[in-house]
Amino acid sequence: MIECDVAVIGGGLGGVAAALRACRSGASVCLTEESSWLGGQATSQGVSAMDEHDHIETFGATASYYEFREAIRSQYRQLYELSDAAAAAPFFNPGDGWVSRLCFEPSVGVLALVGILLPEIAAGRLQILYRVRPISAAVDGERITSVTVAGPDAESSAIRAAWFLDATELGDLLPLVNTPWITGAESHEQTGEPAARQDGPAPELTQTWTMPFVVDVRPGEDHRIEPPVGYEQMRDQQPFTLTLTYGSRDLTYKVFDAAADLPGAFWTYRRILSAACFAEGEVAGDLAMINWAGNDFKGGDLISASPAERQELIRHAKDLSLGLLYWLQTEVPRDDGSGFGYPELRLRFDVLGTEDGLSMLPYIRESRRILARTTIKQQDVAVSHQHGARAAIWGDSVGLGWYPIDIHGMPGDVAATGPTRPFQIPLGALIPREGPTNLLAACKNIGTTHMTSGCYRLHPVEWNIGEAAGALANFCMAEGCAASAVHEEEERLRRFQSQLLCAGVPLYWFTDVPIGHPAFAATQMLAVSGIWQGSDGDLLFRPDEVMDPAQWNQLLHAGATAELPVAGASRAEAAVTLAASRPANIDA
Repeated sequence: MIECDVAVIGGGLGGVAAALRACRSGASVCLTEESSWLGGQATSQGVSAMDEHDHIETFGATASYYEFREAIRSQYRQLYELSDAAAAAPFFNPGDGWVSRLCFEPSVGVLALVGILLPEIAAGRLQILYRVRPISAAVDGERITSVTVAGPDAESSAIRAAWFLDATELGDLLPLVNTPWITGAESHEQTGEPAARQDGPAPELTQTWTMPFVVDVRPGEDHRIEPPVGYEQMRDQQPFTLTLTYGSRDLTYKVFDAAADLPGAFWTYRRILSAACFAEGEVAGDLAMINWAGNDFKGGDLISASPAERQELIRHAKDLSLGLLYWLQTEVPRDDGSGFGYPELRLRFDVLGTEDGLSMLPYIRESRRILARTTIKQQDVAVSHQHGARAAIWGDSVGLGWYPIDIHGMPGDVAATGPTRPFQIPLGALIPREGPTNLLAACKNIGTTHMTSGCYRLHPVEWNIGEAAGALANFCMAEGCAASAVHEEEERLRRFQSQLLCAGVPLYWFTDVPIGHPAFAATQMLAVSGIWQGSDGDLLFRPDEVMDPAQWNQLLHAGATAELPVAGASRAEAAVTLAASRPANIDA
């Protein structure tokens, strides 16, 4: 029996962030992972070109997520000499892929995560169990008492803890502890979402999933693989193509050349290592990770499958990815019109930590989702419904995110994509409505709908969800309270949010008051408290502008009594003064 304060079941980005925050808050933690790599979608699932947003380099993620990103960059700086251009770049991108501001080799992401966690392991606060998954749980009344995990050899370990966090990729802990959950696509009648299904729910229509792979280019060499069984059917039904449809537009990419009016080539889309970023001779060549519409697997739902069925589905998905590779090697139109196929594309067997060159685990886009105290809906985030600069304002915010609604639909699903406003993560979405009171959702399994899961599933958002869950578990232990009490009692909620702010977790979109700014905590707390939320026309607070005395007098009606620090004080100085005068003041 393993004893700890917090058991984090699942070692993806949400699980790592949850464990890290709980440990740094003083808790003892057991973290489990079903593969041999921590990091989930950024590592073992192969998607190391991270899906982020336009503000990511300076705002919109937690301090520990920035720590992770910087650790990745530091690995490259320590191991290689950079090119002059890369060394001078304000934000170095090792892969220089155009879909992401940080593209890297998955193994480097693993090293970065282990390095961040190492002090917690050395201090005795963190224990990690690899290659295990949950198989059973013991529940006594309203509390989980233990969860049993087992590995491929059937050897099992029971974990006893005060709090349990489900950070598994498919929400596999939820059914074991009798926590109500939902999966797939809801109906319009259920959610009121404009793009939801009109003909009833479809639990089986989870988003497609993928087995990414990595290739390099060996000019003059022939690295064609054997076509998988059923190749022609895959090619025609998927279909294999470089033409993607967005709305009413068909966009046709080229393999290595950038087509007119498109952001880049197929090759550089998710390139994870660019030789041009390094000094001559430091890196042998580019590496590109292939995660494309052509290898989105549409042949079955992993959530409803038995373990044996899951393995069979994964085998078929691997064949699909190999089929796409064979098509690229033999049939894709060459950029110069001289023929078809690039046999010089070589599958790399040394990048993803597997013998077959495919990712260790499927890239999962959609999990089981808890029936939460708060369910985030399409109309809460979509540009079509939120006409200000931000999405719906949640006073119980525990973090931020921004990404379009991006549904990779199964056949028969509603093909819904569309822009969103920068959004928040409400605390109520992490807390189950029913079931054990010591369980929290810590990754993609929070209270979203099928629609909004398409924008809350991305790397920095999942990390933030996990970090908030780890912090909440520790806060509840210290307070001797349930998570529902933090959600329901404003004074307790504000104290919890204050702890998040002190840990560098932003709660409100003010892009010009970043983490580390003297007024960061003050402006954030005033905003989530509904006192000073800035203009609805942009994401700015304008901290350096002189405070308008008339506006100051308007703010004082919120219950604080304070005077401007000095005549001509800045808005930032005024925010710090106002926050300090509040009854539930914070360490600004």
